[in-house]
Amino acid sequence: MFKKVFYGWWIVLACFFITFFVGGIVFSGFTAFFGPIREEFGWSYTQVSLGVSLRGFEMGIFAPLVGFLVDRYGSRQLVIYGIVTVGLGLVCISFTRSLAMFYGSFLVIAFGASGCAAVVITTVVASWFHKKVGIALGIMGSGIGIGGFMIPIIVLLIDKYQWRTTMLLLGFGMWLLGIPLSFVIRNKPEQYGYLPDGEVSTPSASEPGEREESVEIGFKEVLKMRSFLYLNILEFLRFMAFASVSLHVMPYLGSVGMTRHRAGLVAAAVPLFTIIGRFLFGWLGDVYSKRIVMAWTCWLMSMGMLAFCFIKTGWMIFLFFLIFSPGLGGAMVLRAAILREYYGRDSFGKLIGILMGAGSIGGIIGPTLTGWIFDVQGSYHPAWLFYFFVMGLSSFLVLRIRQVITK
Repeated sequence: MFKKVFYGWWIVLACFFITFFVGGIVFSGFTAFFGPIREEFGWSYTQVSLGVSLRGFEMGIFAPLVGFLVDRYGSRQLVIYGIVTVGLGLVCISFTRSLAMFYGSFLVIAFGASGCAAVVITTVVASWFHKKVGIALGIMGSGIGIGGFMIPIIVLLIDKYQWRTTMLLLGFGMWLLGIPLSFVIRNKPEQYGYLPDGEVSTPSASEPGEREESVEIGFKEVLKMRSFLYLNILEFLRFMAFASVSLHVMPYLGSVGMTRHRAGLVAAAVPLFTIIGRFLFGWLGDVYSKRIVMAWTCWLMSMGMLAFCFIKTGWMIFLFFLIFSPGLGGAMVLRAAILREYYGRDSFGKLIGILMGAGSIGGIIGPTLTGWIFDVQGSYHPAWLFYFFVMGLSSFLVLRIRQVITK
């Protein structure tokens, strides 16, 4: 007889496909729309960058609020709402006729993504796992990496049907695939007779001292801790670099003479190669100190930004994939794993909401700053060198984070 699969893994699988589609379109795929939209309307790099960066409100203004809501009401309702709203935002973009409507459509997407990405998805997976939280988050987050396969598909759809029709198709696809998957989501395992990681709850498991979950730290206490501040600064800097590369990769490659088709393949490979880091560093974080492992991921991102400056050569492109993307993927997994291990589960939704809120500020500032640098300097290189420096700084900053909960 086969052993029954722990339901938490079905949740991980559903979240994987949700992050695949949301990540592939909302976070990775918009680089393919950058050029066609700018050419049609004649907007500057800064104007287009600011509009697309508004999706970062998903993890900014909205993320802390969503963190409170998910801790109080659970995940499934928020995921359904999010998928419906993201689809609506994509449809609205397809009918854009002005800069104001362009910005407004991205705010709609931000509202929706706050319910079906980042905070909510991460919280539900962290609620179902403890000892295996690193690998579970790695599997779930790899959906974003595989979502990179969406970029060449989006490029082909734009070339064949134009960008407006492509955006409309993606909006309908969001509803068709996302809504059924949302019904797989469940809140906490205790409501269904389980403990995290699939242990069946028993009377003895609830006795004092028997469960690691009994050790928790209050939400207000965490906010006063310097280590939590360091983690927020780290997330702010990391998202500046990540969001800038994600949005500007195709315009940048076009500026150095790469064809649009080849640039689309490179853009797809950036999130795809994060899968290596999500699994590798997720597993390493379960075995070794998460703080030290995350410092290595920041250092890899720093070296990757340096390689990005010289990406015209073929071998440098491959080097960029091998160091930047795995570092990025590992950092995405470890930020939540550190929160889960260092501060417990009771306030996880609120804390991850605040953490991603800090990251989103960087996610809004970074791409806009990068677009402005290109408008002024006529080159992306000063921006990439700046991110090389800040990610190097982050690798030292993360070493100052200290664990609060001890077992």
